[in-house]
Amino acid sequence: MKQKKIAIQFIFIGMIFLLFFTLSCSKTTKSSSIAPKSRSELMLGTVSTISIYDNPSETAFNSAFKRIDEIEQKMSVNIASSEVVQINKNSGIKATPVSEDTYKVIKEAIRIAKLSNGAFDPTIGPVVKAWDIGGDAPRRPPQEELDQLLSLVGYEKVELDDETRSVKLLEKGMQLDLGGIAKGYAADAVAASLRENGVKRAIINLGGNVLVMDQKTDNDLWRIGIQNPEEQRGGHVAILYLNDKTLVTSGPYERYFVLDDIVYHHILDTTNGYPVITDLTSVSIITDESMVADGLSSAVYSLGLEKGMALVDSLDNVEALFLDVNENIYLSQGLKDGTIKYTISNDKFKVMK
Repeated sequence: MKQKKIAIQFIFIGMIFLLFFTLSCSKTTKSSSIAPKSRSELMLGTVSTISIYDNPSETAFNSAFKRIDEIEQKMSVNIASSEVVQINKNSGIKATPVSEDTYKVIKEAIRIAKLSNGAFDPTIGPVVKAWDIGGDAPRRPPQEELDQLLSLVGYEKVELDDETRSVKLLEKGMQLDLGGIAKGYAADAVAASLRENGVKRAIINLGGNVLVMDQKTDNDLWRIGIQNPEEQRGGHVAILYLNDKTLVTSGPYERYFVLDDIVYHHILDTTNGYPVITDLTSVSIITDESMVADGLSSAVYSLGLEKGMALVDSLDNVEALFLDVNENIYLSQGLKDGTIKYTISNDKFKVMK
């Protein structure tokens, strides 16, 4: 239980920094007068915060958090009645009909798995469960156990039927885990819910998965800080200026445990079952859909700098900012050419050409 509490506390600290920074750094008279209404709840295993800058109402907040709860109830592997748990129970046996929400997320997860050649794979569930990083009993599984579980991993062994909206895992023992993409979908769903209730300007922060609606004022973009992975108190490396975008960051500092002086983080290599080894300390994805950004952030981190950047630059309307252990910053083309504006806020970090 201690590991889980530490993870939630760290995410909460980062969230407070992000929200405070976003609210306080505008220098225009108009935006300094804006006082948002915010609500936070512990959902999706993290602190979820919604801040509304126009037309706040109890109905808007209630509807938004209800959508998060609906998605969690359908997609959590820790809720016995969830649709994902039912899919997993039926692995190797039969197809499971699911809701539009769950089907859409699984279909997108498979698409990103194909794009990344399996670097991101929603069927990693058995391996994630064996490690239990961020859970009550984290452990390092024996190699023979990992080898056996890895035989169950493979997005190509997921059968989707659009007509019946059903999902089948072709081998007994396979398990879906949507933890690397469901929060992003929830952020998109919250934005849609807020719009339905008359909200145009808001920040949605689901444990570091950030989505900004519209811009802060007519003349002022949202300013979002990129976390310094080496600091646990909200130190930032860069500031991005965003309008109607989502930003999702993946890195080894998010969830981990230490055994025999070795740090094991939660982003697992789908080829060997161990935490990904790379010089990258974080990858931040910027795009329009948070579900896409969520899946891509893990995929790109796992691919590493060269292959990850190649993937990002091959996709329309997707940008990325990479950090590495040598305090270097690598930017995708849209950040380099000014399509998305940024400033570097930490002199220790340098932008590489």
